[in-house]
Amino acid sequence: MAAMKLDRFDRRLLNLVQDDADQTAERLAEQVALSPSAIQRRLRRLREAGVIQRHAAVLDPRQVGKPTFFLVSLQVERERPELLAQLRRWLAECAQVQQAFYVTGEADFVLVVATPDTEAFDALMLRLVAENPNVRRFTTNVALSLVKRGLAIAVAEDGDE
Repeated sequence: MAAMKLDRFDRRLLNLVQDDADQTAERLAEQVALSPSAIQRRLRRLREAGVIQRHAAVLDPRQVGKPTFFLVSLQVERERPELLAQLRRWLAECAQVQQAFYVTGEADFVLVVATPDTEAFDALMLRLVAENPNVRRFTTNVALSLVKRGLAIAVAEDGDE
């Protein structure tokens, strides 16, 4: 699928809604210099084109039980397409896996995992290995503190694509 052509208004709008998707069309219109109805049309077009995939609430970990965050590097035994597809499905369906990247280097996948505690993480990893025999090994780093968390992609606002 070809990338949607974004003009400077689209780019500005995307940066604004990544920062706060709850802003009203009126508030966004003030910042983008378009009418509220034009903002609504653009947002609908960006959603329909798949540029905006979803809206999500960002929670404060301290308010919801202070989960422990783990950075996990996975190595697989074989990189056969069907085995990788099975592992990708498992990772995508696992609620505790916040992010999963297929990467180059020593590891094949790098994961961001959030669980209530180390016991829950250990149980999750035992299940991962039991249900995915192609996982050869994994290494884990425990996050000591949260410095920055986000999913925003900086969209260059100058120039058209």
